[in-house]
Amino acid sequence: MATVKSIAFNAGNFVVTTDEGPPTLYPIGDMLRAADIPVLTIGHVTVLTELADLFVTLLRTLIERDVLDEEFSEGFDLGYIHDVLVANLRAEWR
Repeated sequence: MATVKSIAFNAGNFVVTTDEGPPTLYPIGDMLRAADIPVLTIGHVTVLTELADLFVTLLRTLIERDVLDEEFSEGFDLGYIHDVLVANLRAEWR
């Protein structure tokens, strides 16, 4: 019986190396079923957009009340956050 020395991932495959012979590739797709992969529906996208709108509203409110300013830690600023929310989640800046 062969002893497994390592398991790695490489371009859609599990690569199993044993102490006998060359590494064996096992396609990952063969191990997955459709039920294992979550489905993204329009309902999920709508909820994410609503969440982005709420987040933007919260940010604006906190800035207007002087709780936050437009500068955030680690190089983020309000403009960057706005651009990401609008571009990726279709949030509206109200």
